[in-house]
Amino acid sequence: MAFRRRNKSYPFFSQEFLIQNHADIVFSLVIVILIGLMFETTAKTAILFIQPQYNVTTLSPEGEVTTYLYGWKDCATILFYFFITIILHAVVQEYLLDKVNRRLHLSKSKNTKFNESGQLCVFHFVSSVWSFYVLLNEGYILHPSSLWENYPHSHLRFQVKFFYLTQLAYWLHALPELYFQKVRKEEIPRQLQYICLYLLHISAAYLLNLTRVGLVLLFLQYLSELGFHIARLLYFTDENHQKMFDLWAVSFVFTRMTTLTLMFLSVGFGLARAENQGLDLEMGNFNTVLIRMIVLLLVCLTQSWLLWKFIRFQLRRWRELRHEQAVRKKAATKQPLRPLKRDSLGNHENGVLKAENGVSPRTKKLKSL
Repeated sequence: MAFRRRNKSYPFFSQEFLIQNHADIVFSLVIVILIGLMFETTAKTAILFIQPQYNVTTLSPEGEVTTYLYGWKDCATILFYFFITIILHAVVQEYLLDKVNRRLHLSKSKNTKFNESGQLCVFHFVSSVWSFYVLLNEGYILHPSSLWENYPHSHLRFQVKFFYLTQLAYWLHALPELYFQKVRKEEIPRQLQYICLYLLHISAAYLLNLTRVGLVLLFLQYLSELGFHIARLLYFTDENHQKMFDLWAVSFVFTRMTTLTLMFLSVGFGLARAENQGLDLEMGNFNTVLIRMIVLLLVCLTQSWLLWKFIRFQLRRWRELRHEQAVRKKAATKQPLRPLKRDSLGNHENGVLKAENGVSPRTKKLKSL
């Protein structure tokens, strides 16, 4: 199974060989893990990589209910889906984005941003639809108080735990992809910033058992980022598409305000009034004043930093538009149109004799006598 066209062969385990064939190498590792399920001696080990661990079955009036806790074995599951996301990344790049790039003929800088937005557009679309489905299925939208009631939310449904594991796997895979995709050095710090922020917030929500409010915030964040990357893709195809950025600006500000409101409502007020105050690692209870203040401070700093970057982006965009308009006005004033002088018969134009079809007649030579 080849994901990249082989225009040139490289020595084994060289840098170019690993970059060109990294998806095929990872695909081979996934096949080895799947083959391990076929044998009884290796099936238990292979299950650690594929299926979420720490399942607990309890009895309820509806019957047996299976929930999941978290532990160190989740690292094996994250590693397996880390490999899966690398393969899916290569599939999207090879069979979708590269074909579009060949038609657009973008520069290297725009090509890098186009690939970034294309990958994130697919991921944000899938994650926003998936998170919205989980929110509806779990009833968090219809009952907002469930975001902080009955804390700690250490017992997770399968779809909630699997969602968080795949989110961690995706953002972890984004780190080596900076090397595999040969991202420019100027772009690496910017991409590292938001990758590390996603990993920090998702890990904090997962480990501190704030998965319910984290799920709502991820849905809002992914929906807002989806609008931005769609706007950027349209801009690369045609630079006249600017209206989508205005729609994204509205959704961005709304997302920031909603995020802060939900965090103060659930963590600042909801958990502060809960009865089970204190630190209990066995029960997964982290409802202390210090931890709540650290969580709120982290979220406030992140949202403030994002708003600051957003304001700088809008000001730079406004200045560029004003500069373009000024240049167009100067160009229009420097080149006034000269009116054409025509006589009533239409045979003279600006004092030059013209034929009826607009072509100057040839001068006739006088015959010598």
